Amino acid sequence: MAEPVFFPSKQSNLTMAQSTLWLRLMANREWQFWSLQFGGWLGISLISYVSLNLWYNQPQLTYVLHNVLQSFLGIALSWPLRLVFRSFWGASWTARLFIIAASVGVFALAWAVIRLALFEAMTQETNLWADFGGWFFSSIFIFLCWAAFYHGIKYYQLLQAERDHLLAAEATQKEEVLRRTSAEAAMKESQLTLLRYQLNPHFLFNTLNAIYALVNQGAAEHANSMLLNLSQFLRYSLEHGADRSVPLAKEIEAAKLYLAIEQARFTDRLSVDFDISPATANALVPSFLLQPLIENAIKHAIAQSESGGKIRILARTAKADLLLSVEDSGVATVETDARRQESPTGAGVGLKNVRERITALYGDQGDMQLGSSDLGGFRVELRFPLRAPEQDIRND
Repeated sequence: MAEPVFFPSKQSNLTMAQSTLWLRLMANREWQFWSLQFGGWLGISLISYVSLNLWYNQPQLTYVLHNVLQSFLGIALSWPLRLVFRSFWGASWTARLFIIAASVGVFALAWAVIRLALFEAMTQETNLWADFGGWFFSSIFIFLCWAAFYHGIKYYQLLQAERDHLLAAEATQKEEVLRRTSAEAAMKESQLTLLRYQLNPHFLFNTLNAIYALVNQGAAEHANSMLLNLSQFLRYSLEHGADRSVPLAKEIEAAKLYLAIEQARFTDRLSVDFDISPATANALVPSFLLQPLIENAIKHAIAQSESGGKIRILARTAKADLLLSVEDSGVATVETDARRQESPTGAGVGLKNVRERITALYGDQGDMQLGSSDLGGFRVELRFPLRAPEQDIRND
């Protein structure tokens, strides 16, 4: 069933047009000035009518007409007063105060003289010039109020313009910061993804080569075991491959799957020892962080020893940090492995990869140290902030 289509009525279109016109008029300062000008002076006429004509019982048309005419005269005189104020707007405060006082006095005097003369001419009353002081004083008061309102509105408009300018600048700055932050986050995410993807082909290449060798040797049972463990490891990789961080317990599970593949390859030549503190089980770590370290130990220590060796994986807390280490009992030394890490042949890609991931994720708060293990081989120790699941790295 087709949805009904509603067309705006002519009345709604008219209302929208009126609203748009009103907004445009309000945005026009010239229109604002003249609307306030006419409204203020005609308001003075109304006040004069109530306080003078009605109070002194002068309802005649000539008295009322005089009130209206003196307001239009005030409109005519105050318009050039506006031009005077605008001309000296950039002057010093002292000069401007003098100009305001002098201008108000001159224009108030002119308004008082003209409206008193008009009053005598229109009402036929005489001998009123003796009371000119009262007419002049009221004129000064009205023109002072006009000058005060003019400057008050002018400064309010300037303040609003400055506020709008600051808000626009702040919005532009925030947008620029957000754009820069988004670009940095995207670049960082791309860098981390690239570092992660560098590991997968290397691992698959080594594992498939090992399975191929076992098949050629007729070790079908071991080959089947490796294929089964490989499928479980790849399934885990698919389930958690998009995660930047996982609980350490998950990472240990992935490491055990990987080591099961390698133990099927090395049989009794490889032994593994896990020393994991229960307090670290839920700590968040970069996904597949241990696998390249374990692979490095197997490749450069276990595989080079005829009798095999041992790998120990340790996790513990140190104040607000998490410490992870992978050690082996192979033949490697600190110096040779340090050189291997920087080797351009690619043998040290795993360690270099881990160091770059730690730096990208934690900055100065993360660290990777190389050293000797009490097992007799090589040790890689990682140190970075201890984070709980609610403090996911992606929210940093």
